[in-house]
Amino acid sequence: MTPVTVFIGILVITFVVMIVMLRPTQTEKTLEKRLRTIERASVGVIPDEAADLLRQEKMSDIPWLNEMMLEWGSLRKLNRLLHQAESDWTVGKLISITLILFVLGTWVANFRAPSIVLALIAGAGVGSLPTVFLFIKRWRRLRKFEELLPDTIDLMARALRAGHTISSAIEMVAAEGSEPVASEFRQVFEQQNFGLPLREAMLGLAERIPLPDVSFLVTAILVQKETGGNLAEVLDKTAIVIRERFRLRGQLRVYTAQGRLTGWILAGLPFIMFVLLNIVNPAYMRILITDPAGRTLIYVGIVLMVVGGWVIRKVIDIKV
Repeated sequence: MTPVTVFIGILVITFVVMIVMLRPTQTEKTLEKRLRTIERASVGVIPDEAADLLRQEKMSDIPWLNEMMLEWGSLRKLNRLLHQAESDWTVGKLISITLILFVLGTWVANFRAPSIVLALIAGAGVGSLPTVFLFIKRWRRLRKFEELLPDTIDLMARALRAGHTISSAIEMVAAEGSEPVASEFRQVFEQQNFGLPLREAMLGLAERIPLPDVSFLVTAILVQKETGGNLAEVLDKTAIVIRERFRLRGQLRVYTAQGRLTGWILAGLPFIMFVLLNIVNPAYMRILITDPAGRTLIYVGIVLMVVGGWVIRKVIDIKV
């Protein structure tokens, strides 16, 4: 075994031992569960319906590690990603899984890869899988939120016309809306019950759901609160604007379909040809991997593919 293989193996064992030793005990889990139940009961939240406000600041199940990670402002972006993806993972768990997959991926690839650089690249690809999975979940959740937002705004407008306050309208959305809209508006309502001003609660919604349509809604509510006026009418017009944006976006997807298809073909064609040539003539492709000049061509090709994909994405990414 090579020194690199031995080092990676020891690193994997160390990570596994650390996770086993530092995981919370059953007593700590029971105590934490009781505290969450008490907290939810104190604000009238049913335990089965999510939304513990304090839980959002929890970055690890290990108390001392959680306190240390809270001091790192950059980790809050990961915490926000987990919330937007509606994942029950903590930041500490995400980092641990990423590191373990990176080490395992590098270790396995080192047996077949001709150089440690390719093994590290393979390990980085495997280690990024949890983050990619979270980004996909985040994209799906935000897309679902965006689809439900116009109907949500209509519900708020009807509640205001019926004589309800804006806080009651938000509570109505939290109770009668569909997920994920209901959970986000429930959090806004709970924050108000804790004493947080409406402005701060709505700005928090815009931060958790980074969509232009949500920014339109938050701006409309806050401007009306500052200047007065018929909020129900403002919300109706906001819903009309959002639906018009959906229509224009659908047209743009039709117009840019050829460019997107071209991008997918250009991105996948090199990998398809690599696999086919490796099946037809393995000796021909082996030179590309074993020869230093061939590996250099692979590195340069990967960089150029990334740059080309980014350029094509910018060309077809038209903001509405």
